[in-house]
Amino acid sequence: MTATNACPALRLSGVSKFFGKAAVDNLDLQLPSGEFYALLGPNGAGKTTTLRMVAGLLPPDAGKIEIFGIDAWSQPVAAKSITAWLPDEPMLYDKLDPLEYLEFVAGLWSVEPAVARTRATDLLDVLDLWKHRHERCESFSRGMKQKVALAGALIHEPRLLMLDEPLTGLDAGMARLVKDLLVARVQAGASIVLTTHILEVAERLADRIGIIHHGKLIAEGTLEELRARTGVAGSSSLEDVFLDLTRAAEHS
Repeated sequence: MTATNACPALRLSGVSKFFGKAAVDNLDLQLPSGEFYALLGPNGAGKTTTLRMVAGLLPPDAGKIEIFGIDAWSQPVAAKSITAWLPDEPMLYDKLDPLEYLEFVAGLWSVEPAVARTRATDLLDVLDLWKHRHERCESFSRGMKQKVALAGALIHEPRLLMLDEPLTGLDAGMARLVKDLLVARVQAGASIVLTTHILEVAERLADRIGIIHHGKLIAEGTLEELRARTGVAGSSSLEDVFLDLTRAAEHS
């Protein structure tokens, strides 16, 4: 199927994954193009498994995954070419410096060398890594490695970006840089799915929030819609709403 602007950025239809028991259980989820979506849940809820299936790293045991109308499993190359996945643990080639790493990743995506160099320069500058461009990644702190990995995820300008705990290991200043960059990407038309245990981040950045528990999507909507669902006061934080909904799901 040919992708069009009218297609959702991401559509999961009845997606399940089993590891003895259901890690993801008949999950339906739809992300409009140009949306910043936060997928939240307790540890073991199925968030990372879901993103790994969308990224093509785990095959679903049931259901269908479409990225801008492209079947992620029958057309994996087409789907991956417009998608980026940033795991919670940065994976780099430590013997390369950031500039070499970004140009290598861009080459894997067939980005023209001149374009790759311009994008790499811009990303390293925005992420405050330019002064480290010729230092080997093996010498970097975890936070710096996280920023290089993020730049690598963005180098081919994906239309769908999936981020699993992207702010882990970042200090306040670095985290602000990353958040500003992600917001700018969404404003430019990209779609983002973010998982985070820092609920204030989801509260500030996300257009909509989905809460997954035991592999099922138990609630979804804007913060105001989730507040209305729980019946809590309008000023209640996302943390209060999240805890109310997950407790209710645990006892249902």
